[in-house]
Amino acid sequence: MKFCLNPCNDNVRKILEDMPGLQMYFSDPTGKPLEIEKVETKKNGKNGYQIIFLPEKCRILYRTIPQLCRALLYAASLTREKSVQEQCAFSEFGIMLDVSRNAVLKVEALKKYIRFAAFLGYSFVGLYMEDTIRIEKEPYFGYMRGALTKNEIKEIDEYAKRYGIEVRPYIQTLAHLNQIVRYEEYQKIIDTDDILLIGNERTKQLLENLIEAVAKSFSSRNINIGMDEAHMVGLGKYLEQHGYENRLKIMEQHLKMVLDICQKYGFHVQMWSDMFFRLAFHGEYYASTEVDGLKEIKIPEGLELGYWDYYSIKQSHYDDMLKRHKSLTDQIAFIGGAWKWTGFIPHNRYSINSGKAALAACKNQKITSVTITCWGDDGAEASAFSILPTLYENAKIAYGSEMKETAFEMLAGYSMEDFLILDEVNPYIENGTAHNNASKYLLYNDPLIGSFDSVVRNDTADHFRKTGRKLKQICKKKSETEFSYLFETARALCQVLEIKADLGKRMKAAYDQNETQTLRKITQKELPQLLEDLEIFYERFKNQWYQENKSFGFEVQTIRLGGLIQRVKDVKQILESYLCGTCSVIEILEKERLPFHYFEEQDIRKLNYNLWSDIVSPSKV
Repeated sequence: MKFCLNPCNDNVRKILEDMPGLQMYFSDPTGKPLEIEKVETKKNGKNGYQIIFLPEKCRILYRTIPQLCRALLYAASLTREKSVQEQCAFSEFGIMLDVSRNAVLKVEALKKYIRFAAFLGYSFVGLYMEDTIRIEKEPYFGYMRGALTKNEIKEIDEYAKRYGIEVRPYIQTLAHLNQIVRYEEYQKIIDTDDILLIGNERTKQLLENLIEAVAKSFSSRNINIGMDEAHMVGLGKYLEQHGYENRLKIMEQHLKMVLDICQKYGFHVQMWSDMFFRLAFHGEYYASTEVDGLKEIKIPEGLELGYWDYYSIKQSHYDDMLKRHKSLTDQIAFIGGAWKWTGFIPHNRYSINSGKAALAACKNQKITSVTITCWGDDGAEASAFSILPTLYENAKIAYGSEMKETAFEMLAGYSMEDFLILDEVNPYIENGTAHNNASKYLLYNDPLIGSFDSVVRNDTADHFRKTGRKLKQICKKKSETEFSYLFETARALCQVLEIKADLGKRMKAAYDQNETQTLRKITQKELPQLLEDLEIFYERFKNQWYQENKSFGFEVQTIRLGGLIQRVKDVKQILESYLCGTCSVIEILEKERLPFHYFEEQDIRKLNYNLWSDIVSPSKV
């Protein structure tokens, strides 16, 4: 529907300034007159808004700016006059963006995310920064990693206030600090792996400097201090220096020190909950049986536990885990996920199914704080915006909404159906009950060694061909829209994989059966085309990266894809030498092939393997 804004609504006009796709629905002189009023909680109900149609006008009553933004989106998407009332089930409902896995979002990209978060009705956006925040007193912390500066964070913070969005810091204060381990300055305070040495004065100084930098950069006084997945805490240098001590007690000692620093700056603290459970359950976070170890856990007063989980589509699973958390403390937050961290392609369908189950459990257990994380493991290859369908659907669940998918297209420029085709680049996932990242491991699977060849099906290459055609149609239909680069990149990846997915398998079979004509076709036609397609994919992916992220970190992608291109050239030369008789055998192809066995799962529909360094070769990288 189209509306005519009341002339007094200058603040609304400013909110719509950076949303031209929506602005047009509120600037029609012949549209329905629209009045907007901010109301107190008692008048409008907690955490919600109303759209009220009267004969002569439409009124929007709202409590927070993100709810106003959501109301505007909903109103614009209506095809007839229909009064609406929505209330978010969670008093805190946010998105966390990972800017630590090489891809540090540009300021403008973060501003765009803030706008989208607001118009979906989220209340905060978090920035996950392992070492990607500049600390004046720690010059090598985040050095050459694109770390966000105080001025950049302040600019983002101020912009977010226009939309009523709180920008929250997410840091690490125990583990996951792997990128600083290379510096001798920090090696001294590493217990083992990427875990800080508890009880060391230099550790305390680093965390003092880190939290001080956070306090000076962010206006928010909500902070997540991490402390997850410190599996080997107390078992490295700490063990050498102090002997074996109760690891739960060690962690509690460290937590107290971190909380004391945070208290000095007035922070309300959240931390990931898994280490409490792992230390009580012998390393397990999602253990299904009760143990006496829980009785030993003492949660400090005022500390909020963040239960993170995105691995199930069963509500009962989340219900059970939330109950276990509630037996420790009543300050519980749920942390879900929009899967974009296993390669170039998102898992929206699975994320949506997981979100339905998890948020239903959160409502059932009366959880008041929910965050949707957008991790970027192993290089952050997938676009930060590729999981917009998940964020949209999770917001619908949170608000108990009947908002139509027309609203998604107004926001993203593409229909939900089109956006979900990005998922299909990973094969056999149409119903969203399972997921895989075949598009990554088949891209980097070595054509001669073929570590992943055994999982490739007869129709896998054809799947990429068909998905590529779908993406081509979308690219033709909308060639110059805001997110057209996402579809161009995915299409280019499909073009690569329709040749490469089963290339190694076909090459090995032809070699074993001495089918030289097949090998000659591969050498003279397929490999040259593959090289051409790889160059196109590299350029498309590079464009996608620079649309969203700082330049830091892309050098890793250049090395990976450049290495792949060179390897394909080498394979071509090896085959040419064999075919012309320069060499009588191809040593690697002489070896008997064993099925994939990095772990037990061998069904491509469910197989996720994300470490590039392990995918490319069984040798040390």
